[in-house]
Amino acid sequence: MLLGTWNLENLYRPGGEFGPPDEAAYEAKLTALATVVTELAPDVLGVQEVGEPEALDDLLRAVGGDWHVALSAHPDGRGIRVGVISRTPLEVVADAHAFPPALRPVQVDDAGTTTAEPGRGFLAVRTEGPQREVLWLAVAHLKSKLLTYPGDRFFPHDEGERARYGAYALCRRSAEAASLRALADELLAGDGRERDVAVVGDLNDEVQAATTQIVLGPPGSEIGTPGYDHPDKGDAARLWDVAPLIPADRRYSRINAGRRELIDHVLVSHRLVRRVTAAGTGLPGDGALRLPSVGADPGARRGEPGSDHAPVWIRVE
Repeated sequence: MLLGTWNLENLYRPGGEFGPPDEAAYEAKLTALATVVTELAPDVLGVQEVGEPEALDDLLRAVGGDWHVALSAHPDGRGIRVGVISRTPLEVVADAHAFPPALRPVQVDDAGTTTAEPGRGFLAVRTEGPQREVLWLAVAHLKSKLLTYPGDRFFPHDEGERARYGAYALCRRSAEAASLRALADELLAGDGRERDVAVVGDLNDEVQAATTQIVLGPPGSEIGTPGYDHPDKGDAARLWDVAPLIPADRRYSRINAGRRELIDHVLVSHRLVRRVTAAGTGLPGDGALRLPSVGADPGARRGEPGSDHAPVWIRVE
C-alpha cells in the first residue's frame, strides 16, 4: 500500500478570487496535478487546500479510474478544506472542528478576538488496505506560518505588530496541534500496538518544531535513535514521524525563500511503523524535486500549474 499526503495549493475552478484566472490556466494546473497523482499511484492520499469539491472531482476525472472521496465540511474563510481520496471505500469517523474541552480559546488579533476552533476541520476516516487490514487515517492542515495583518495585509506596520501576530499564529497552531493530538488519541483507542493509525497533512512546521512534537505524543523511541528497537509503555500512544526514512537529499516538501522545509508529514502508529518499507517526497525514483520557491505573498502563484508542495508518502508491506 502506498499512503501519502499532498497539499494541492488552492484547488479552485477558474474565475474566482483564489483560483486560476482562466480555463487555460486551470487545465494546466489539473494536468500537472493529475500527472503526479497518476505516477505516484497512491492507494490512500490525504489532500489539503481543496477550495471547491467540484475542482477535486475534475482532478480525479483527469487522473482516471475509480476513486472514493471524503471531504471535511469545515473549510476556512477562503473555502479550503482537507480530504482523502482512496481506491477503497471510506467511512468518515470524525470531522473535528473544536479545541479539546480543557483548552481555552486563543487570541488571534490585537482587538482581543479569540477562537476555540481550528481554522480548518480535521477529517478522520476508516478504510481497508489491500489485505483487508483496517486503516485509521486523520488528515489535517494546521495554521500557516504566513502572517496576515488587519486589512488583509501581508506586511506589518512595524516590528511590534509582526512579533504580536507571530505569537498569535504560533498559539493558534499549537492549539490546533493539541486538537489534532486529541483526535489521534481517539483513533489509537488506547493501544497503537494493535491498530494501524496514520496522521498526515500539512502541519506548517518541521520535524523538531514544538507543534509537531505535540502531535507525536510521548517522546522517545524516534526512528534512528537507540530507543527505537526497545519497546516501552509509550508505544501504545506514540506516533512516529517517518521523516528519518526519507533520503536526506529529498527530506523536504516545500521551498520557502530558497530554504528547503519538511512541513508535510506522515505520522504512524507502532503497529504501522514496523511495516514501512520506504518513504519519500515527490515521485518514487524521480530526480531532484522541481518545486518553486515561495515568498510572503500567497497570491504571487495564482494561475501557476501544479503545487508549491511535494507529496510525502510511505510504502507499507
